[in-house]
Amino acid sequence: MVFSSITFLVYFLPLFVLIYHFIAKEYKNWFILLSSIYFFSWGAPKFVFVLVAVTILDFYLVKFLFESKTALRKRILLITSLTMNLGMLAYFKYANFFIENVNRFLHKQGFETIEWTKIALPIGISFFTFQSLTYAVDVYRNVHKPLEKLSNYMLFIVAFPQMIAGPIVRFNYIADQITERNETIDDKLQGFIRLCIGLGKKVLIANVMGQQAKLFMEIPVDQLTMASAWIGILAYTFQIYFDFAGYSDMAIGLGKIMGFTFPENFDSPYISRSITEFWRRWHITLGTWMRDYLYIPLGGNKVKTKMRLYMNLWFVFVISGLWHGASWNFVIWGAFHGFFLVIERLFLGKILSKIGMIPSMMYTFLVVMIGWVFFSIEKFDHAKAYIFKLFTFDAKGLPTMLPVFKMTIFLAILFSFIGAFKKVKDWENKIYFNSNPSMTWYYSFLGISLLLFVLSLSSIAAQGFNPFIYFRF
Repeated sequence: MVFSSITFLVYFLPLFVLIYHFIAKEYKNWFILLSSIYFFSWGAPKFVFVLVAVTILDFYLVKFLFESKTALRKRILLITSLTMNLGMLAYFKYANFFIENVNRFLHKQGFETIEWTKIALPIGISFFTFQSLTYAVDVYRNVHKPLEKLSNYMLFIVAFPQMIAGPIVRFNYIADQITERNETIDDKLQGFIRLCIGLGKKVLIANVMGQQAKLFMEIPVDQLTMASAWIGILAYTFQIYFDFAGYSDMAIGLGKIMGFTFPENFDSPYISRSITEFWRRWHITLGTWMRDYLYIPLGGNKVKTKMRLYMNLWFVFVISGLWHGASWNFVIWGAFHGFFLVIERLFLGKILSKIGMIPSMMYTFLVVMIGWVFFSIEKFDHAKAYIFKLFTFDAKGLPTMLPVFKMTIFLAILFSFIGAFKKVKDWENKIYFNSNPSMTWYYSFLGISLLLFVLSLSSIAAQGFNPFIYFRF
């Protein structure tokens, strides 16, 4: 079940909100938990048993860790928890990738390849694993004590708004909200508004961009012109932003309806003036997770040599790329971003700070856009040929484009870059975070939200199945 489906929007969500509103407070967490298990089992009916079993085992491992009296026992239990969770991620997500590469090597050496039945990738396993890791590590570091009830821990792991594709909600951020929260009517209305904005981003912009991107990016490169190659990657650049940011908005909105405050995941990333700034604005919860649970433990900025710092930075982004998918194109994408982060630390950052806002934004957008080629095209030779096509400078004119794309690309550009203006940013903050809205505010944005909801439903009915890009991670 996906958020942008008739099943979810017309049946599951209204029924869930209705029951949740009237159910007694002491049963609300149980209702979210059972609804979340049902939601997950809709798309992964077999894996849900593995998920529940691992979650139960992890709860008790961390409980014993917290109660342990010796540092050695704490470390052993922590390592056990981390090994279990990372081992499950490695098996389900990377086993196929590992065997494929081993077989490729064996074949080249003339040896017999390994017989292997491919493993299906459970949806949301990367996000599930990262949240499990934060629980064990935060308890081990004494950042927060563990949850007392197994049901509350399971709720933290499998809550349906953010389990499939984030935001990555760290344990210390939400622990107190699980045990004590009071949702208000304002929360529910603001949550609905945020949900509708996210739905509109996904259905009315990302899906249209995706249709155009697919038209140009999946055909043989020798059939592309330079203009069609640029239009294809530009469409994908906006597709992945509005698709993922749209999902995050919907997840945050759904959480708000239940009284939860989830962390923000995007902050107008395409107005960034460097790749360093881009990663402070794009997939924020992944960036902060990688910083706090990988980069800093490796030494962070406190290492003895600059070379070690640059290697750590580059390594973290290679791992970040691999986290996105078990394929070499994701590793290359991570290394590509890591390379620009390093050269910005070396010298480029000083240049970007002096050339002005527009040139630095153009540089960043161009680098990000070229990076998306590696992200979207799995075969390296195809991706490399596509990038070369971007700079062939042939004389052929603009290709035929979908009529709806021409109208939507204007909205995509507008909503991607308008955040550079302070007044607009103030309006966005008012929409998302206004804690004491007036009735005029409610009537205005509820009306817009209902219109977005109806238009999105109509579009979904015409398009059919339209999953989010990050569901495959």
